[in-house]
Amino acid sequence: MDSFDISELVERNKQAAKPWLEFLRVPALSAGIYRLPVGGEDKQLPHTEDEIYYVLEGRASFKAGDKVTQVQPGSVLFVEARLDHRFFDITEDLTVLVVFGPAEGSRATQQP
Repeated sequence: MDSFDISELVERNKQAAKPWLEFLRVPALSAGIYRLPVGGEDKQLPHTEDEIYYVLEGRASFKAGDKVTQVQPGSVLFVEARLDHRFFDITEDLTVLVVFGPAEGSRATQQP
């Protein structure tokens, strides 16, 4: 078993000065903290794995395929593999817990 403290993970992510901090990786899933500043640009590309986003802090819009929704603390999003998606119009610094299933990149060599 592993145990994590979200506030410590967010602080580690801030110290790393990068938007993405992976803190867990096993074959079946991976998890990390994703942070974007007010007005920031989400440059992610579609992933080969399914994802769940849980918004810890901040407010933004989110587009997945042709659907758009507003997110705030407590919002939970599911994005299926290979679907184009991104956060935009970030009005408050955004901090998101992200879970990939299976682990991020593990299906990258597989065909759709």
